[in-house]
Amino acid sequence: MPHPSSRLSNIIPSGKDGWEVHFAAMNRKEAGEPIIMLSVGDHDFDTPAETVEACVAAVRDGYHHYTQLPGIPALREAMARISTQSTGVETHPDQVIATPGGQAALYAAVQGTVDRGEHAIVVAPYYATYPGTFRAAEAEFTVVETRAAEGFQPNAAEIEKAVRPNTRAVLINTPNNPTGAVYTRKSLEALADICRRHDLWLLSDEVYWTLGGGEHLSPRALPGMAERTLVINSMSKSHGMTGWRIGWLTGPEDFITLLVNLNLVTTYGLTDFVSRAAAEALDKGYGVKEIAERYAGRRTVFLDAVRGMNDVTVRGSEGGMYVMLDVSAIERDDEKFAWAFLESESVAVMPGSSFGEAAAGHIRISLCQHEDVLRDAANRLRRFVSSYRSKAA
Repeated sequence: MPHPSSRLSNIIPSGKDGWEVHFAAMNRKEAGEPIIMLSVGDHDFDTPAETVEACVAAVRDGYHHYTQLPGIPALREAMARISTQSTGVETHPDQVIATPGGQAALYAAVQGTVDRGEHAIVVAPYYATYPGTFRAAEAEFTVVETRAAEGFQPNAAEIEKAVRPNTRAVLINTPNNPTGAVYTRKSLEALADICRRHDLWLLSDEVYWTLGGGEHLSPRALPGMAERTLVINSMSKSHGMTGWRIGWLTGPEDFITLLVNLNLVTTYGLTDFVSRAAAEALDKGYGVKEIAERYAGRRTVFLDAVRGMNDVTVRGSEGGMYVMLDVSAIERDDEKFAWAFLESESVAVMPGSSFGEAAAGHIRISLCQHEDVLRDAANRLRRFVSSYRSKAA
């Protein structure tokens, strides 16, 4: 065949090959082995029934046709109301654009802020698609690592050092995947100061905003930041709709208007009946409170179960759907640890280094399982750690 473009060829996975642990575990589970899957952030429960019924009704009512490129009016209005609530800044429908999932919102934000050869800064640990999204824009990027001992909070001085003359954007994620860290006001204010002084865009991935350990603070709400902040959001986690592919981007109206042209040549709008169900789910909050309470309860259960475990330290883990455990005192190679844990105890976890070197020596635990399963996994981890240390000695 003819050569594919270098643009396509350069969108490659980043970090260590820790995803191989997850894929191997999935294959074994599908083959019938009793594997406990704590390696992926997909809910173990279905989308709320009210949302499903709203979608069925929209299908039956004939909403099967093309939709407006930025999203149907009812959906953008609902997204604007949620953006007002989540960011603390009054938001109008013309300041949001609907996308097929949060990843598409991230892609739009990157494509809209960074040109070929320009530079961005990515705060790590990061969601695994971040590097590939910048490569798709043929942009350069610098990863600035946070420190586990500082709760994975962004270090403003190190971010400032990474700024170049051609830097255009900084990408953050709070509450954070994979660490569960929730960025503090102090951290966000320092980051906002850098963006204002260097005239940078701040891309703020806030898809876990309903699952934080306290009140959510969006950098969009800080002085002078609404005009330079793009907020990535999604219904996947907050509303239990991972497979529905509904997300949105919030930003300045003029910028959002330009992004409609990107939708013209990519998504060409969203599915009508799904959009109408999503609008209703946003307006009526289907599942949001229950999902947030469920994950808060699971986080407490798991953290209680691992409390006092020798040489295992909890890092971050204030919000989101994950707990991050520092196992470097037992095994510095987190991928080796994850493979051994899978083989010994039939529990699949993600090596932290899959998400950047900041999380090296850690494992990420997904809370997408029932409390009893999480307790069982914690007991297996305690047994495994004890056995692993004995063998190492």
